[in-house]
Amino acid sequence: MIMGIMLAILAGALVSLQTIFNNQVNARAGSWATTTLVLGMGFIASFAASLIFEGSGTFSLQNMKAWYWISGAIGVGVVFCLVQGIRRLGPTFATSIVLIAQLSTALLFDTTGWLVAQKIALTPGKIIGVLVIIIGIIVYKFGDRWLGKKQSTTTKKPVTSNTLGQ
Repeated sequence: MIMGIMLAILAGALVSLQTIFNNQVNARAGSWATTTLVLGMGFIASFAASLIFEGSGTFSLQNMKAWYWISGAIGVGVVFCLVQGIRRLGPTFATSIVLIAQLSTALLFDTTGWLVAQKIALTPGKIIGVLVIIIGIIVYKFGDRWLGKKQSTTTKKPVTSNTLGQ
């Protein structure tokens, strides 16, 4: 369990890091070029890692349903939408919304057993957990206004500016 938690934390950190890089590429190359570059580089990196760690097992695809192959196309939507969301909302707010949508969708699949997910019971605790996260993000985004605090008067650089490494 500890290893699963550590890997999930690492995945979250890597996704956040990737969105920063993707946003910088998008500012220079456009959304579709960014999506192509990100997924192309991902293909090269994952193919190389697969050959190193799995060898010929990389090509062992027996008993896989044909509709599972659409996951790559779903990845195109993920990258494109995330890059656009970050451009319009900023990294933290966009990522927060992505996390809510991801958690809610996963909960829906888990509780219904759709797409061969192991069915789990929808309990009040699970619903409260999702609501607490949603409320936390609302407070994060709008809390300063509610508390009467002035927003920073410093000029913020646009999300698409060259801020990486500065």
